[in-house]
Amino acid sequence: MSTYSARLAALREQLARDRLDGFVVPLTDEHMSEYVGGYAQRLAWLTGFQGSAGSAVVLPEAAAIFTDGRYTLQVREQVSADDWEYVAVPQTSISGWLGAHAAKGARIGYDPWLHTREWVEEATKALAERGASLVAVDTNPVDAVWPDRPAPSDARVVVQDDERAGASSASKRALIADWLSERKADAVVLTALDSIAWALNVRGRDVAHTPVALAYAIVDADGTADLFVAPEKIDDSVRQHLGNAIRLRDRSEFAPALKTYAGKRVAADPERAVAAIFDSLEAGGATVLALRDPAVLAKATKNPAEIAGHKAASARDGAALARFLRWAETALPAGGETELSAAAKLQEYREATGVLLDSSFDTISATGAHGASPHYKVTDESNVAIEPGQLYLVDSGGQYADGTTDVTRVLPVGTPTQEMRDRFTRVLRGHIALATAIFPPGTNGGQLDAFARRPLWEVGLDYGHGTGHGVGAYLAVHEGPQRIAQPSYPGGGPSEPLRAGMILSNEPGYYKAGEYGIRIENLILVEERRIEGAESPMLGFETLTFCPIERSLIVAEMLSPSERAWLDAYHAQVVAVLSPQMDDGERTWLAAKCAPIV
Repeated sequence: MSTYSARLAALREQLARDRLDGFVVPLTDEHMSEYVGGYAQRLAWLTGFQGSAGSAVVLPEAAAIFTDGRYTLQVREQVSADDWEYVAVPQTSISGWLGAHAAKGARIGYDPWLHTREWVEEATKALAERGASLVAVDTNPVDAVWPDRPAPSDARVVVQDDERAGASSASKRALIADWLSERKADAVVLTALDSIAWALNVRGRDVAHTPVALAYAIVDADGTADLFVAPEKIDDSVRQHLGNAIRLRDRSEFAPALKTYAGKRVAADPERAVAAIFDSLEAGGATVLALRDPAVLAKATKNPAEIAGHKAASARDGAALARFLRWAETALPAGGETELSAAAKLQEYREATGVLLDSSFDTISATGAHGASPHYKVTDESNVAIEPGQLYLVDSGGQYADGTTDVTRVLPVGTPTQEMRDRFTRVLRGHIALATAIFPPGTNGGQLDAFARRPLWEVGLDYGHGTGHGVGAYLAVHEGPQRIAQPSYPGGGPSEPLRAGMILSNEPGYYKAGEYGIRIENLILVEERRIEGAESPMLGFETLTFCPIERSLIVAEMLSPSERAWLDAYHAQVVAVLSPQMDDGERTWLAAKCAPIV
């Protein structure tokens, strides 16, 4: 029996002891985070799946793992079909699958600290139609059979100074207080870790790749707040920064505190606050207002200091990536390199900046067929040699105190095929179409998504993920509410109107299963556009990422004059931004890589 088969068997035994006929295991934590600390990696421990989004359901005689189109290939490589059924979302929901597979009278367990209230209501209804019930557990049964489960991080909270933040915590809490006043509310519960970090101008190291601290906050209508955090994580500098308006309380006091708001109107975000929070507030007699966290939109709309910081981080990061591409251009065709060794080399170049604090996500270092899995994660088990005839895709980013980066480039190892070049050029044309889009205020990213797909659609091709996600200011590399995605694609759903100051990715791609993957990703800033003679205000994008786009993969004849002009102007900017950071040899290489297309 494999390790993961044994773990599944142990969980089933625990469920029997708990008088449960099934259990749902999501990949999240009690803050509904995308990236979670080791202590919350229950899905990976149980199944072996290393992706960043997914869920599982375990029944006595069946088990299913649910992933979206980004992980279709990866889940099959990492999770045994002998134990698990692969289920695609959103085509099939967890609730729908439970409604079809749970036995009549079954008691299906869930951890109320890991699910939204909306999900609980949906699953309860689906199971009721089956004659089964959803049961909240006090103790997660996965934890009961996970003997070496890591403890939550005890890393110290650190201050994000006002100069980088662009606004004081007091001013941000005053905005939240005004928001509460407008809604005649007494308090708001902040559960999203990046919202708490933004509102209090603090950062942490509790979650890999995302500089946040494990905490909860409740902000009152007078602008004061309670911060629930492990005491050992706070030192005198943080206490001084927070001041008297922030009451420090142990994290363990959060759940009981929710029951002390009898007669009060308390706001909580139904997308970011788990079901247990709503249940506790209501049990204590509070009137709960299901409203979006007031920090979300304010955090997404970057101020001038945050924009300037991001530009500095992007310039620094772009030079590190360019140095890596220069190395890779020679080293990869020579042989002897693997996906892991290439990723390690890129990490060296970023660390050589002297100010890298973390990567912004696990580097996607993918060659050949692995590149066709958009969110591939290289491991010791999956690692392969990078060989001639393949395309090598590297999607990576850095966390710097002044900004968060995310960029994807593709290199041919040896001579690319004409098909590879055709597909790359179509992806590039889609990238340019989005980069140059002009649109009125009120436009959402879903309305722009087709711009990036049209060159692929014209020949019957597409890609199975959103075209762009929001990016934080030294915070989460995937930040809402802004996105560029159709509702039917991963990353889709209700789409926020784009506003000046929002940072997003521009990352169309193409993936040929079993052969190669292509993605071209830059970060872009929504900005106001003044157009002579315009009858209404308009918005557009400023490209923030500067690094060469591989010339040998471009079919110049497929580009229109305006597309060529954009590419040449972009490469001229790459030279202007990166050259001052480079030595003579690097500048010579960069100039050649960025020469006008002919």
